[in-house]
Amino acid sequence: MNNIEKVTNEIIAFIRNYYQENHLKGAVIGISGGKDSAVVAGLFTKALGSENVVGIWMPCHSKDEDYANAKLIADHFNFELKEFDLTNLYDNYVAQIKGCNIVNDDNLIDANINIKPRLRMSTLYYYAAMLSSLNKGVYIVPGTSNKCELYVGYFTKGGDNISDIQVLADLTVDEVISIGKYIGVPDKVIHKAPDDGLSGKTDEEKLGVKYSEIAEVINSDNPNVSKEVHEKIKKLHLGNLHKFNIATYRKNE
Repeated sequence: MNNIEKVTNEIIAFIRNYYQENHLKGAVIGISGGKDSAVVAGLFTKALGSENVVGIWMPCHSKDEDYANAKLIADHFNFELKEFDLTNLYDNYVAQIKGCNIVNDDNLIDANINIKPRLRMSTLYYYAAMLSSLNKGVYIVPGTSNKCELYVGYFTKGGDNISDIQVLADLTVDEVISIGKYIGVPDKVIHKAPDDGLSGKTDEEKLGVKYSEIAEVINSDNPNVSKEVHEKIKKLHLGNLHKFNIATYRKNE
């Protein structure tokens, strides 16, 4: 992306205009320690001022490195970082499910992974409502998904796809990295291999394809990827379209 400064300024203006038009005050952002949430936090602090941005670190059997990165981002962009530990809540939730004796641990793997972002999103909206009341102004929750993730449906329905405003949804991973470098996201974070912080695997390991390959498929009619990779990306894209649309019956009158 050759016009990094232009796109960055457009995003900042987009945020400011949306806030002004809707009489909003602040933003509550889930800070994972990864590049996407770091870039979103950086853009919002530049658009609104760091005093109007609150980051929430929500560990759930998380790595110490992720907290260190989250703290690094908050210190760098000078916004408040609060911690809401979801570990006990998650453990109690899963224990109750297991207590029903319906399934074994192998059947719970995906369900356990997906409940975490749903708990996190509930937490973000709780904080947003609380701060709206405390500070006499509306706080909203920005999304942190990028274009590559969205294209293949790499998000949890009812979890990290829920947000009030999206600023990375039309940017590929490489474009997010470029903007992150431009606004000064620390190198340790911007070059960190993306992972969900939930499964113990990187995003690309879970997907079975590289983000650069997904971007190639998105941006080209004749993508320079193998037939196998192209088919896998196509399958992911088509297989997850249901996440974007709620099937609704309409009466024929």
